Amino acid sequence: MAGSGELKLLGVWSSPYAIRVRVVLNLKSLPYEYVEENLGDKSDLLLASNPVYKSVPVLLHGGRPVNESQVIVQYIDEVWPGGAGGRPSVMPSDPYERAVARFWAAYVDDKVRPAWLAILFGSKTEEERAVAVAQAVAALETLEGAFGECSKGKPFFGGDGVGFVDVVLGGYLGWFTAIDKLIGRRLIDPARTPALAAWEERFRATDAAKGVVPDDADKLLEFRQTLLGWSASKAK
Repeated sequence: MAGSGELKLLGVWSSPYAIRVRVVLNLKSLPYEYVEENLGDKSDLLLASNPVYKSVPVLLHGGRPVNESQVIVQYIDEVWPGGAGGRPSVMPSDPYERAVARFWAAYVDDKVRPAWLAILFGSKTEEERAVAVAQAVAALETLEGAFGECSKGKPFFGGDGVGFVDVVLGGYLGWFTAIDKLIGRRLIDPARTPALAAWEERFRATDAAKGVVPDDADKLLEFRQTLLGWSASKAK
């Protein structure tokens, strides 16, 4: 069990990657200290803990840093495995199902991530944004099919409970709220991807995600402007 002060997470409230880790820590009922980072003025602790990428999240376990969200999630699941103390597993126990979960988690970051970045931060014209939205929709339609394969008719990609693919995709849901307002329609469209739309509601309603996955589109879009400002100042 993580003792007081043993786990510290460096993150940003809106970061899909930090959100993943917070959801898993909540799922495991692990006490941790959360430290909000300022990406415009990164702390010495962050720079020392992740000197390669200088990014969040960073999990400090007994002072030792673990970087990159998918790596951190799997690390937590190995150190505090399912069954111990009534904790759920995030990764499947079956090796093949673990491989499938890793494949789809990688797909999310390979396909959803660049479209998300392009919609919010990389599009200079409405035409460019429309292309990025189409790429995101195509990826989500593929994930609609993956949900049926992974869930086997159960509520989550992980089956009865939240699993690896759930937390990886679920980290983006806050920003999807902002995108919905930006483009005037839902990115996860109940008419186009009904299984994913139902999954989104279930995921947001979990105790692990409540208070962690943002739902205020205006606050997110305001923070987007702050991020764009930081990026512009660094480019000068």
